[in-house]
Amino acid sequence: MFDLFNSTSPQLQPCPDNLAEAVAQIERAELVGEQQQTLRTNVLQFCQRNHNALHRTCLDGHLTASSLIVNAQRSEVLVIRHTKLRRWLQPGGHADGNGNLQRVAWDEATEETGLPDLSIAAPAIDIDIHAIPARGIEPEHLHLDLRFLLLAPSAASVEINHESTDFAWVTPDDALVADEPDLQRAIGRALDVVATLQGSGDPKS
Repeated sequence: MFDLFNSTSPQLQPCPDNLAEAVAQIERAELVGEQQQTLRTNVLQFCQRNHNALHRTCLDGHLTASSLIVNAQRSEVLVIRHTKLRRWLQPGGHADGNGNLQRVAWDEATEETGLPDLSIAAPAIDIDIHAIPARGIEPEHLHLDLRFLLLAPSAASVEINHESTDFAWVTPDDALVADEPDLQRAIGRALDVVATLQGSGDPKS
């Protein structure tokens, strides 16, 4: 069962330095498959070991949240060409102390795509752990990423910011993401879930 929320919903209020809320959202995530369950366990264990997991000061890794934005026709998912990593990815970013990972995902999606009036489904639908290469004085570290489904409004245009160089609406079979099996899986999951939301009501506010 998924609920939709918008920017005025109480469920999207920031939760500063509230790792317990982040953990609760990770525990509630609707994940499919043994691999996803194992990743959830690994992320939860990381949070137990690292009480600063919401912050970049946790040098081994930190929590992030990202967005699988489905178009108004509910047929494709938005990906952006990341400037630094030079890869096609979903919008997302660091928690930076906010334990409400739903809000982190919503904020990052809004900032990176310029799409107005996004709605977000909860609970989360996907989880991942991936390594970020060393850059400058920043060592290689892990991003422990909780992923949410977002819905784009009709007739809204994408306006990417400096963090990306291009965008595209894709399906899991699109050639742009052929070399990104993790992203392909997440895109497929988003489209599967959004099909269950057909006919659902307006976001809760």
